[in-house]
Amino acid sequence: MKTRIPPPFMAFFATVVMWALDRWLPLGMWLDSPWNWIGALPIAAGLALDLASILLFQRAGTTVSPLNPGNTSSLVIDGVFRFSRNPMYLGLVLQLIGCALWFGTASSFLIPPLFVMVITAWQILPEETALSEKFGDAYLEYQSATPRWIGRI
Repeated sequence: MKTRIPPPFMAFFATVVMWALDRWLPLGMWLDSPWNWIGALPIAAGLALDLASILLFQRAGTTVSPLNPGNTSSLVIDGVFRFSRNPMYLGLVLQLIGCALWFGTASSFLIPPLFVMVITAWQILPEETALSEKFGDAYLEYQSATPRWIGRI
């Protein structure tokens, strides 16, 4: 599997689309200033989740780049990876939710679920295939014990 668009760039593009929707198609302003500042909380949580994930990958001596999961040298299943198989992507989703709150329009909230669907189809499912081929039963056991996102989602 070889992907071409890094997920952070996909999240940035999603943020630009949310901004454009907020600016030119603001369907229902439901969270106005100063209440929209609450969006800073999921943004901060998402950034913290991404940072924690990156540090765990670095500590394990494996690649952080999702563009070629075949280069992964070890399976990271501790820390935040005990609660989600994809905490980096979960962090990006939290950041998008925070941006949607910041923009405050209902139209902005159309994008985070769309991002989840796209990142799952284009990135997560191929990664799971590559990791199961590389790590075999160890990954399949981890996959059955740990949710893809969080909880049983």
